[in-house]
Amino acid sequence: MNSSINKRLVGNFMLVIIITVLIIEFFLFNAIRDYYYKSVEEILSNQITFSTNLYSRYFSSDTLEDVIIDDVNVFLQHTSAQVQILDRDGTILMDSIGAVHSIDSINTSDVLKAIEGDTGTWIGDVEYDTEPVMAVSHPLIIDGEIVGVLRFISSLRETNLVINGIYQTLLLIGVIVIIISGLVSIFLSNTITQPLREVTTVAEKMADGQLKIRSKKRFNDEIGKLSDTLNYMAEELIKKEQLKNDFISSISHELRTPLTSIKGWAITLKSDKSNDDELLMDGLNIIEKESDRLSTIVDELLDFSRLVSGRITVEKEEMSIIGSIKQIGKQLRPRANDKNIKFDVSFELDLPNIVADENRIKQVLINLLDNALKFTQQGGKVSLEALKDNDNILIKVKDNGSGIHEEDIPYITEKFYKGKNSKANSGLGLSICDEIVKLHGGSIEIKSKLNQGTMVIVSLPIKGVTQ
Repeated sequence: MNSSINKRLVGNFMLVIIITVLIIEFFLFNAIRDYYYKSVEEILSNQITFSTNLYSRYFSSDTLEDVIIDDVNVFLQHTSAQVQILDRDGTILMDSIGAVHSIDSINTSDVLKAIEGDTGTWIGDVEYDTEPVMAVSHPLIIDGEIVGVLRFISSLRETNLVINGIYQTLLLIGVIVIIISGLVSIFLSNTITQPLREVTTVAEKMADGQLKIRSKKRFNDEIGKLSDTLNYMAEELIKKEQLKNDFISSISHELRTPLTSIKGWAITLKSDKSNDDELLMDGLNIIEKESDRLSTIVDELLDFSRLVSGRITVEKEEMSIIGSIKQIGKQLRPRANDKNIKFDVSFELDLPNIVADENRIKQVLINLLDNALKFTQQGGKVSLEALKDNDNILIKVKDNGSGIHEEDIPYITEKFYKGKNSKANSGLGLSICDEIVKLHGGSIEIKSKLNQGTMVIVSLPIKGVTQ
């Protein structure tokens, strides 16, 4: 990841820089060439304009041929350029350097424009020079009539040497800029890839089980957020791992206790020779109760297994919430009486039926009432109440028992969580209840104060209502 991202970042940076430098240099090259060529053109234009004005003023009475024979210096003394004189048809009448031409007439754009009465400029190649030349042509006018064309030609050899020198300097500067930018690009890419390397290293160590290691946050950006998320994940994994270990320890203890009791009474009854019926009944009762405890723990573990694998299902049908509450009240009242706990069951008489899995709803209520009775001291009070709230049925289980620590409440429905109360069994009961209620589209809310009591509110939606 490091090498590929680093190479891609540097490559992308360099691609942008090189394209930018090339575009800038392209425009600079054109601007410099245009500037120097324009300067040469202006010089030639000024010189040719001066010469043609001089011809019109002082030699207008002479024919063009006479001027070429007697006074050609009037055109040569004001310029160092090659001078050509053409007639109106573009035929060369005079060439100051005596160049040999393969053709007698010239029809380049500058000459054609001069024959039409304007000053023309042309850049191109000629037979007698290896470098391009610039030609400026101007009409020779006498009494408003064009009698010929004066043409100044200058080689662009020196100009191109100057331009090429500037080009080389600009190219060198461009290469230096690209090299410096490349070094800066490597530095900038490292500011991105280095934190990624560190985060990756930390993630690999976490994957190897080193959950106490933490990623250092360098910047408050996406990588910084990734670092925070990774640290948060490690903290959550540590919590889950601790919960799992606590659960294994707790469930081992919960299983060992009834097994020890069962085994102890089995040994006692086996070794008893007195045939004491009372001792036999006491032992069998204890074995039965401890077996029920084991069965409850195993049922919770099975429900949890189905919950984790997504195999826990609900078979919904229309049910009477009033009937279920009455049945649960009768079922748990003897247990409340044994602990001398006042157990109140109340409900609104006009509660509608709901569409739900009756056995699962009973499982939730029995679990909540079991917790309430377990954590309420003798002489305390537990209540079960059902009422309608808009489109929902609210079932409230309230007690004045030991309550829940405030810091435990947000986590009390998490798997394996037992909080600070040592009376909890597997730590799965409330988690299973919460999942069952969610499968019905409802919710569980827990309100509690330490040493004052707890109220659990189960909200179930009304569907398929029959009045």
